[in-house]
Amino acid sequence: MRKRDLEMRLQSVSGFEDPDPSLEQYMTPAVMAADILFTAYRNGDVEGMKVIDLGCGTGMFSIGAWLLGAGMVVGFDRSESALSVARRNAEAFGADIEFRLCDVEEVSEGADTVFMNPPFGCQNRNADRAFLRKAMDISECVYSIHMAETLDFVERFCESRGRSVALHKTYKYVIPHTFAFHSKEKKSVDVEVVNIR
Repeated sequence: MRKRDLEMRLQSVSGFEDPDPSLEQYMTPAVMAADILFTAYRNGDVEGMKVIDLGCGTGMFSIGAWLLGAGMVVGFDRSESALSVARRNAEAFGADIEFRLCDVEEVSEGADTVFMNPPFGCQNRNADRAFLRKAMDISECVYSIHMAETLDFVERFCESRGRSVALHKTYKYVIPHTFAFHSKEKKSVDVEVVNIR
């Protein structure tokens, strides 16, 4: 599958029906998800591998990994509402994906590769740290999205746990007007996607 084909397929993944601001539930844009997934695929981190999608939301990374030939995909999220949409999305693709209701701290099984778009910590300070810790606990390879200005912190945090950021790439992340406290129709922020090894 070409990256453009993956991107087009992921455009049909449905978003959150009733997003929770405290969980910072924003859908990963299909263009960004496809680029991240395809990079991982080219690096040998998807095909035939066990993939975990931490804080999977409506299943964007889960479905993309399945489309790229992952051997097993499991998505974890603490929101039953999000998982309900994720299950419908997977069913629409005919995708064999397990979705489990579980707080990130309670995830105990390992994976070859973890994908995640954790909360940035805008609503709950340091919310991304639990995701980083868990991802590094359960996998040797992690692809994660963070605010660009936190890259130095992410690198130091990984180094303190014996890991390193093997590569990173900056993206423009357009956040649509989703919650009552949003003052603009949409806002563009710089995010950094890191591959931790």
